[in-house]
Amino acid sequence: SDVGSQKERVVTEEEWLQKWEMGNIGFHKEQGHPLLQKYLDVLLNGRSGLRIFFPLCGKAVEMKWLADMGHSVVGVEVSELAVKEFFSEHSLPYCEEPVSEISGAKMFQSTSGNISLYCCSIYDLSSSIVGKFDGVWDRGALVAVNPRDRQRYASLMINLVEKNSSYLLATVSYDPNKHKGPPFYVPESEIKSLFG
Repeated sequence: SDVGSQKERVVTEEEWLQKWEMGNIGFHKEQGHPLLQKYLDVLLNGRSGLRIFFPLCGKAVEMKWLADMGHSVVGVEVSELAVKEFFSEHSLPYCEEPVSEISGAKMFQSTSGNISLYCCSIYDLSSSIVGKFDGVWDRGALVAVNPRDRQRYASLMINLVEKNSSYLLATVSYDPNKHKGPPFYVPESEIKSLFG
């Protein structure tokens, strides 16, 4: 696939943390993503009370939106700043506790219990820690993952979902020779080979 010069590009965890600290978060959408609203029925598939996973969640407003609909939301984000901003911007009280299985990781949970955000590397998670999910809203995760880590990421996602789950994925289409990413260009053919 033609991914231009992006194939070898690596964005470190420190660079992502710096983006949050500097407020360089153009990827965050204050009003939520219009594609989630448009395809919500596909994600939910007529079901209620789902467990929905937000990989690399940032402070996505859709987490509260889905929780308010009665779903249980679990996210993972490397930036503790982003996680704390999510709770404060929605005036949601929360508690914070260490994740015993992951060194240095913390879990932030709304006191209502329906939103749990893990602050750690996504690759430290497993279904034994977070369980399995009925749905995934991948709004900016696959396109943020370093190209060399896509197979590892996709394998983890496949491991985290139930058999009858829905996976809603938003990507961006552009000439990868003109932009170094992130967001990275992920051709449809690669999405099919990653997820089947």
